[in-house]
Amino acid sequence: MNLEFPDDLYYTREHEWVRVEDGIAIVGITEYAQDSLGDVVYIELPAEGTEVQKEVGFGVIESVKAVSDLYAPVSGEIKEVNDALPDSPEIVNDDPYGEAWMIKVVLSDESELKDLMRVDAYKAYVSDEKE
Repeated sequence: MNLEFPDDLYYTREHEWVRVEDGIAIVGITEYAQDSLGDVVYIELPAEGTEVQKEVGFGVIESVKAVSDLYAPVSGEIKEVNDALPDSPEIVNDDPYGEAWMIKVVLSDESELKDLMRVDAYKAYVSDEKE
C-alpha cells in the first residue's frame, strides 16, 4: 500500500497530524496509524471546552488489533469535536486526513508547533519504524 503524507501538515511520533488554520489546530491520526491499526471499531473523544496538554492523552481509538491512546500534539482548548466519529469510527480508515479529523484546538502556544515533524522528517521516522 502506498501511504499518503500531505506536506501541509505537522506530524507527531505517536502518528497524529495537525493542520493549522487561523490559530486553530485540526488534529487527526495519520494514514500510517490507521493502516497499522486495521479496522477502527471505536473512538472516544473529549467534550468541547476541554483543555488539552501537549503530549497528554485526549482520547482512545480501538481497532480489531489494538486499543491506543490519542495524544494531543499541541496545548489549548477544544473548540470542536468530530461528533460523527463515535457512531462511524470506520471513517478513520476511509479518510484519515479529511472527514476523520478528531478535534479542533484553539492553540494556546503556537511555538509548540516547532517541536512537531514536517513531512520529510515524518516519512523518515515512519521508514525507520518499519525496519
